[in-house]
Amino acid sequence: MANEQRRGPEQRQPRAAGYPNRDRRDEPPSATAELKRLLATVSLQAPNADLFDKTAQGAAREVAANRRRNKPTQIRKFFDEVCMWEAKVTQTPDRFADYLPFIRMMNAKVAYAEGRELVDANFRELFRHCIDSVADLATMRNAKLFLEAFLGFYKVERPKD
Repeated sequence: MANEQRRGPEQRQPRAAGYPNRDRRDEPPSATAELKRLLATVSLQAPNADLFDKTAQGAAREVAANRRRNKPTQIRKFFDEVCMWEAKVTQTPDRFADYLPFIRMMNAKVAYAEGRELVDANFRELFRHCIDSVADLATMRNAKLFLEAFLGFYKVERPKD
């Protein structure tokens, strides 16, 4: 073992494709300015007339811009989970406080998907804004409806590969 040398940074083997450089301390990419502006107008407590129309379409346009990530099946997976929780909350509204931690845990699932490069920062921010706004049965329903409208526009904004 005395003859073996420790590898320096210049002698390290390159990382396999698909594995990010874990030594980087870069900030995660943030959402676009346009998406941030749109999200500032999203209120699930008191939805405005454009929430399920123009706002959802603008958000879909921003998220659809990244063709490498944000595949429709990934986004649909998260929407389906929102629908599942909304159905549970509707069936047993007295257990909303018990369900809320699991509803909020969806943010971690989206962050994990972003770490695996399946979704991007735009979708993560959009989803986080919706889930963080959930405070009761009405806001849960509005979050589901907004994501439903978003998904409808997303199918138009992101044509098939």
